[in-house]
Amino acid sequence: MSQFSFVEKLLDGAEFELIDLGELSIKISSGKNKKKSTDGLYPVFGSTGIIGRTNNKVYDKDLILIARVGANAGRVNIAQGEYDVSDNTLIVENKNSIILKYLYYYLVNINLNQYAQGAGQPLITARQLKSIQIPIPCPDNSEKSLAIQTEIVRILDNFTELTTELTTELTTELNALKKQYKYYREQLFSFEDGIADYLSMGDEEVGKFIRGGGLQKKDFTKTGIGCIHYGQIYTHYSTYASETKTFVSEEFAKKARKAKSGDLVIATTSENDEDVCKAVAWLGEADIAVSSDACIYTHSLNPKYVAYFFQTELFQKQKRQYITGIKVRRVNADNLAKILIPVPAPEKQAKIVEILDKFETLTTSINESLPREIELRQKQYEYYRNLLLSFPKKEQETV
Repeated sequence: MSQFSFVEKLLDGAEFELIDLGELSIKISSGKNKKKSTDGLYPVFGSTGIIGRTNNKVYDKDLILIARVGANAGRVNIAQGEYDVSDNTLIVENKNSIILKYLYYYLVNINLNQYAQGAGQPLITARQLKSIQIPIPCPDNSEKSLAIQTEIVRILDNFTELTTELTTELTTELNALKKQYKYYREQLFSFEDGIADYLSMGDEEVGKFIRGGGLQKKDFTKTGIGCIHYGQIYTHYSTYASETKTFVSEEFAKKARKAKSGDLVIATTSENDEDVCKAVAWLGEADIAVSSDACIYTHSLNPKYVAYFFQTELFQKQKRQYITGIKVRRVNADNLAKILIPVPAPEKQAKIVEILDKFETLTTSINESLPREIELRQKQYEYYRNLLLSFPKKEQETV
């Protein structure tokens, strides 16, 4: 089947014409709002979407908004309701010669960013927009033209709705699983009397905290001895790991503070209370270097059991009383040693780990598959959008 068969069927033998946007009954202007206020009744649209709120309502109808300047130059949105528009945004208003949503889909499809000029501060002007050619089906028959545009919009709206529904469904499924996971984790760490002793994490029978060394990002090498920088604990690692993302030289490793297999590596610094003390259990065979702003917890417990404990509300509640700092939040190793951890029999620790590992695997799997599934759906949507907005090339007349 020809890629143009659907459009050709809609045209039903009729012609289409490429018309400059400036020749259509379209009004192009610039937004005026220069305020950065976040208070007010009405949203202010800018290059990235809603950027603030104002009490100054200027528009109360559907308009196409195009980012005029900056990294987002060429980004296309449709604004609805009552709102104002910032001065870094171009406004495209329809005057009944074309369906606004049809124009919106076409402008999104051709990627207006390609028309932006300037390297440091890309810019799109109204003049450039006016020169862009828009395919108008049946230009001499407005009723049929609008009918074809309406059908294309209907199909693309359905694709958009299906893609949104799928994303919402998958995200809801993931959030429900995370909630269930959290519930069972809290239950598994709630012990009846006599099942577990509550001991200080710094108790000599339990473990000790060792501060990380002077490892910095500039010390990374392509190969060598594995290392964990505290910042990677937030961005790269989950509950446990057996391979490192980065390495240091053997010479550097000799003087570095290292974690051995079974130890926890804990980020003791963060920009927020929730992330501070995020921990990863190191399960690799070799010792690894650990940066400052992190500490090593060497202990006699099941490594995964301790790592899962760090995620519980029981740990978080105790941690909060020891957080210091204003912009940068910290918990030092001496205070971590005061936190009480339930210590059941090794067999009980292993059973808890077995259950939570299953949740961890399932959650990680969905976490990884969700972006891929959404990306595939988006590519499928973009393919059909391009198909619906690609009109057959006219055959050149022979003399």
